[in-house]
Amino acid sequence: MIQAYFNIFAIFAMMFVGYFLTYKKWFDRHTADVFSKMVLGLALPFEMFITITQKFSRTEFLQLISGIIVPILSMVLAYFASKVVAQLLGVDKQRRGTFSTMFTCSNTIFIGLPINMAIFGSRAVPYVLIYYIANTTFFWTWGVYQISKDSQTFAGLDNVPQSFGLMDGLKKVLNPAMLGFITGIFWLLTGVKVPLALANFSTYIGSLTTPLSMFIIGITVYFLGLRTLKLNKAIVGVLMGRFIISPLIIILITRVIAIPDIMVKVFFIQSSMPIQNSVPILARMYHADVEFATATLGYTVLSYLAVVPVLLAIMQLI
Repeated sequence: MIQAYFNIFAIFAMMFVGYFLTYKKWFDRHTADVFSKMVLGLALPFEMFITITQKFSRTEFLQLISGIIVPILSMVLAYFASKVVAQLLGVDKQRRGTFSTMFTCSNTIFIGLPINMAIFGSRAVPYVLIYYIANTTFFWTWGVYQISKDSQTFAGLDNVPQSFGLMDGLKKVLNPAMLGFITGIFWLLTGVKVPLALANFSTYIGSLTTPLSMFIIGITVYFLGLRTLKLNKAIVGVLMGRFIISPLIIILITRVIAIPDIMVKVFFIQSSMPIQNSVPILARMYHADVEFATATLGYTVLSYLAVVPVLLAIMQLI
């Protein structure tokens, strides 16, 4: 556990490097956009492809994909839990859609993937993606719809439409990372060995995923403006959802649905990640409460390092 924590600290050290280099004007918002495109459009697809083709057999893959029911069920339960918590805390109605989305959906790639690789190594990548499939599908469909609903009541913008582009959401789900995963699956099922040159190229490109992802988080935290973050009961509710309720739901579900031990632990870690980076952007797009979304992103990212030792200790017991 101690070794895993130091591995995670090394990952977060990259985030601090990203923060510092942004402070020194090496990086800016455009840099974050470029890095995001590189991770999602280049590094991660090759990471998925090489991991699937090199780390798994056909039989292992079929066992892997059957476990997707666990994250799907956990997010449905977490969503309903968010409604109960919002009611108990008296979260403002104009924040409840955004609140539920942040409560339910986690940052499975930019933080989740590096953290899981720090703990479990590259063997965790396919399990990370299984959770990512469920999380991303939920976020870019129902989650975005919930954020768009807040626009009706926030700041008196009663005429803002509730609708959002469903096809745009589906395009987010079927992104290059997912296509890299699918390509790896088909290659695996053919039984053809990946040529050495392609394997080496994929490994080199895929290794960019972790440092670039953490640089993105560092840049994001810098531009959030730490001094402007204000804690309130709604943010506390999201912190409860991310770090307590969501991982607890995973534990309970996996007591009923049997899946491999490493899958349980990866899902547990994935369920306790900070919120999605995209939430403040979507809040701005749909005229929801941008300040609330931005402050919540800052608090979940910055508090995660303190939460990690507790999560690792619990993980040893499940």
